[in-house]
Amino acid sequence: MSNQTHSISRFPLVRKFWKPAVATGAGGTTLIIWFEEIIAFATDFIGVILLTVLGGLICLFDNFIFKSRIPRREDLQDIKNNGVKK
Repeated sequence: MSNQTHSISRFPLVRKFWKPAVATGAGGTTLIIWFEEIIAFATDFIGVILLTVLGGLICLFDNFIFKSRIPRREDLQDIKNNGVKK
């Protein structure tokens, strides 16, 4: 049997932020506002990361799709021969 004097919290983030939340406000409501702000910051940060990833994917897609529009060597030789194909 173990003799523990303190209860183990399942949420270590709550243990970390409860003192500043209680010092600045009424407790529960302030905690919700703090977590809402943290989540809002995280979603903005994730959005910026995903925007850069999506931009890279669009550039790769553009490169692979429109690579066929680059003139080939055979096409340039046809222009030199006045359009006469062999």
